[in-house]
Amino acid sequence: MAAPDRGFPETEFATRTARAQALMAQTGLAGLLLMTEAEVRYFSGFHTLFWQSPTRPWFLFVPADGKPIAIIPEIGAELMRATWIEDIRTWSAPAPKDDGISLLSDLLLPLASGGETIGVLKGHETALRMPLGDYERLMQGLSGLQVADATALIRSLRMVKSEAEIEKLAHICSIGSRSFARVPDFAHEGQPLEDLFRAFRREALAQGADDVPYLVGGADQGGYHDVISPPSRRPLARGDILMLDTGANWDGYFCDFDRNFAIGAADSASRRAYDVLWRATEAGIAAARPGTTCRQLFQAMQSVIAELDDQGGDVGRLGHGLGMQLTEWPSHAAFDDTEIVENMVLTLEPSLSYGDGRIMVHEENIVVRRTGAQLLSARAAPDLPII
Repeated sequence: MAAPDRGFPETEFATRTARAQALMAQTGLAGLLLMTEAEVRYFSGFHTLFWQSPTRPWFLFVPADGKPIAIIPEIGAELMRATWIEDIRTWSAPAPKDDGISLLSDLLLPLASGGETIGVLKGHETALRMPLGDYERLMQGLSGLQVADATALIRSLRMVKSEAEIEKLAHICSIGSRSFARVPDFAHEGQPLEDLFRAFRREALAQGADDVPYLVGGADQGGYHDVISPPSRRPLARGDILMLDTGANWDGYFCDFDRNFAIGAADSASRRAYDVLWRATEAGIAAARPGTTCRQLFQAMQSVIAELDDQGGDVGRLGHGLGMQLTEWPSHAAFDDTEIVENMVLTLEPSLSYGDGRIMVHEENIVVRRTGAQLLSARAAPDLPII
């Protein structure tokens, strides 16, 4: 399958901005002040790894009418000019005494003078991404400006993907699926786990991923106990249960799913755990339809997991949204009543505990269509694969 075009046409960003402005009008917001990478990129197309550096802040202001306005360090001006953004205001950064604060003040002062309200992300899974002292200083100089929480507004936009976004997500999921299919070709008994991690990254890059910034997993006799630690030099041994979970990236969009394997042979407890999780995922796929809530999706998977583990692995949720970030809203959890709608891209990630402190996690990626879930990742084998 040919790769999609990189980037988006200007109409994609115009549509996103218009939808945001319609919601702003309904909620009385005169603008949105955005500071985090995903939100800045969502409305501008500004895509760079330079966000890895914490030194410089970056700002995008979405007004009630018209195109967004970028207030960014001069080092990013050339790249921002390649986007659809026209109003780009820069300063020489880093400048700890005035890292864009004067430029922001000039932009927002007319709104402050009119007693207007702007939106800033304040909720769960958000971050300020500018020094708190700078934010306080900015607000002190804008007497009369009201600041509301725009998390729900941004969340409602980003949770539902355009067809162009879904095409990119399908592409990176295909790359991830092909990479997992090759694991039996390069994983073997006696191989240090950290070498397997390197081999998987090489394979994903060879299959077409731009990067593999997230790769976690575990391996141990009869089952793994931890899935977030860095890999060790411990060699894979017969009887190990191995899990790899990848967040590979293409053109700024992630896949996020895992696969489990047994090395040489699988014990009965691990085979049963795998079967329960595979069927729990099937229940999740069947339940992931427009109108279902995330709580109901969680319960559908949890009802199967309870055959073996009534605590469900105690990880708090059984999947989440997926897109420009490895994990996005919503959460498939007992606390989340978000209604699933068409064109959400989600992970289904049931997990359980079994035996003596062992755990197992399974994950697939789907897009929700009008008629139900469509797999983006190639479905895992129904029986625990043995290498």
